[in-house]
Amino acid sequence: MNVLNFDIAFLRSYVAGIELGSFARAADKVGRSTSAVSAQLKKLEEQAGLPLFRKSGRGLALTDAGDVLLGYARRMVELNDEAAVALRGVELEGWVRLGLQEDFGEALLPAVLGRFARAHPKVRIEAHVARNTDLMERLQLDQLDLALLWGCSGMQDLTGWQAQRRTLIATPEMRWIASPTLPWQPQSGEPLPLIAFDRPCLFQRCATEALDRAGIAWRIAFTSPSLAGLWAAAAAGLGVTVRTAYGLPASVCVLDAVEAGLPALPSLSLELLRAAHTPRPPVERLAALLADTLQGVQDD
Repeated sequence: MNVLNFDIAFLRSYVAGIELGSFARAADKVGRSTSAVSAQLKKLEEQAGLPLFRKSGRGLALTDAGDVLLGYARRMVELNDEAAVALRGVELEGWVRLGLQEDFGEALLPAVLGRFARAHPKVRIEAHVARNTDLMERLQLDQLDLALLWGCSGMQDLTGWQAQRRTLIATPEMRWIASPTLPWQPQSGEPLPLIAFDRPCLFQRCATEALDRAGIAWRIAFTSPSLAGLWAAAAAGLGVTVRTAYGLPASVCVLDAVEAGLPALPSLSLELLRAAHTPRPPVERLAALLADTLQGVQDD
């Protein structure tokens, strides 16, 4: 019996094309021409012995076989990359002190730290989950090696950080977030109930400034020192909060600003900052893994 061996390069292009919604964009990501990626997909179907795509309007959709293969392809590509990293960094050891926002603690931290630990079992990671101001202070005091920070102007001055110590991860849009059954209506004349972190809060400030410019009255209906508290209050219908779509729980939803009668909100930068001391190899490896993972989430 012949054993079927899938080509990892073909699977990588396949996964990238589905996740990015375009095989032209996938070609840029994997560093090949569009025609080369098309040839890879044709050969992948030949390897599978089944059609992976079907016509859907002017585009393509996955067949049942294509959908099954996609799940396996993701795991195979990830395992391949973990093996490559492990071989290159098998002797890596030391420690990394990481700071990040609550938005990423539950969804991002276990996956990233799990991959890192499997590849570099001799490296110890100390994670600190906190808000922007606390993380910046710890970086400046050399209590952290890396930190994910919302880098919007006015929250803290990032201009003094050298370019090699900063990595721009994404520029996500702020979103109005609430329960699908939020009772407030713009024509009611009632102030918009807001759910926010205890001050100082970048998101609250941006929200209230946008509401003031739009002439919409507002009131603080609920404050919490934790993101879990914000999500719980929003899910209970106590009001509207403002975050990005990162880490959004299923109990709340992103509101369409136009339909909800709310003003547009700005984007903000998400940056990965390194402390002032000379980066160590474990720090740089974790920084690269964080950047790759978060940029992949943003692409999705």
